[in-house]
Amino acid sequence: MKFNDKIPIYYQIKQYIYREIIINNLQPGQKVPAVRQLAVTLTVNANTIQRALRELINEKVLISRRGKGNFVTTDAETLTNLKRNVVEDQVSNLYDQLAALKITPDEMLKYLNNYINSRKEVHHD
Repeated sequence: MKFNDKIPIYYQIKQYIYREIIINNLQPGQKVPAVRQLAVTLTVNANTIQRALRELINEKVLISRRGKGNFVTTDAETLTNLKRNVVEDQVSNLYDQLAALKITPDEMLKYLNNYINSRKEVHHD
């Protein structure tokens, strides 16, 4: 995983795990790899992984089972909220970038619709 030096690594790891959950690489109820395994895979300090996991547990995205490890929540509402929050964060960033270019909300929608339609044509979705 390539990290952005301007964003805390633990936060980027959280975002990575969110993505893995949203795209179902980590499914509800599935055990998350151990701290040491994640540290090796992502080439980061185990303490950094532990901080990210602790926050995910506090957010109830992960459930910790003593002696067994950490598991993705099976709570549908939590998973729905997770996806919504991640998407809203991405849309917020896009909105801010386009607003800085003095693009109006109506123009943003037009550009986004045009872009989506052009992608559909290319990918035959």
